[in-house]
Amino acid sequence: MPDWIDQALASARRGEALAMVTVVGAQGSTPRERGARMLVWPDRFTGTIGGGSLERQGLDQARRLLQRDGPRHALQDYPLGPLLGQCCGGHVRLLVERVDARSLDWLEPAASAREPFTLTAQFDGDRMVRTIEAQAPASDSVRLPIPEVRRVSETIRPTLPRLVIFGAGHVGQAVARAFAPLPFHLDWLASREDLRPEASGTRATILSEDELVEAIEAAPADTLFAIFTHSHDLDYRLTRAILARGDFRYLGLIGSRTKRRRFEGRLRDDGVSDKDLARLTCPIGIADLKSKAPAVIAISLAAELLKRTEDPTE
Repeated sequence: MPDWIDQALASARRGEALAMVTVVGAQGSTPRERGARMLVWPDRFTGTIGGGSLERQGLDQARRLLQRDGPRHALQDYPLGPLLGQCCGGHVRLLVERVDARSLDWLEPAASAREPFTLTAQFDGDRMVRTIEAQAPASDSVRLPIPEVRRVSETIRPTLPRLVIFGAGHVGQAVARAFAPLPFHLDWLASREDLRPEASGTRATILSEDELVEAIEAAPADTLFAIFTHSHDLDYRLTRAILARGDFRYLGLIGSRTKRRRFEGRLRDDGVSDKDLARLTCPIGIADLKSKAPAVIAISLAAELLKRTEDPTE
């Protein structure tokens, strides 16, 4: 579940009030996309809508909303260039709303959801009602004048993409560090032989090679896998196990084009089809980056998987 739902729910259950600031419309060049948000209390805030003047305006408006009686929400347009002097020059629409015990009607089902859902705000004059729906009704366009806006909605995905990485050497450590703050559920696995002295103190789960294969078999459908162990033989065994299950979302293998050709030959001998082999990504990451430094490989892989999970057609 997204952190903001858990935080807002905990605050509401404690009887605290906060203001939620959400980007509900973005046109042109803007610092954040639709769905970016902040949770704002009188003395602190979490999240970001892009920093700079826009964020300062959002914080000020959120705290004013908390201080006054009356409407529980405000919808505001910000042309970034003319109004705020931000050089990106786009147009942002912010929804600022009070979240408190009265919000439990939608926060609790949102927190318990296990499938993607649509969070909708319906407007009727000074009144706003939050609803949770299975399918997304269309949001009113950011081009529509605010007095005419009747609905804004966004898709919320309760579960993060699951990424399983194999290997705890230099690259494994760099990848784990790179993905820690990113929107992935990370499982970091390594064999006992793979845990070198320089990897001491890491958070990798250490398993036998047989147990690593069992972890592949137990992973849920649509999992992303990335392999960079100390051993080409282990790399091959893991690659073959992932290709055999077929229902994965991504399979990345560290290595050169030569390593890929050798693996392809062995996999064909083991009965893997060319169609399945086409799903293997090797080398991993952004092809134009030539550096083989672990931190660069990690960032390159992160960029590749962020693009893939944002655009599932890739």
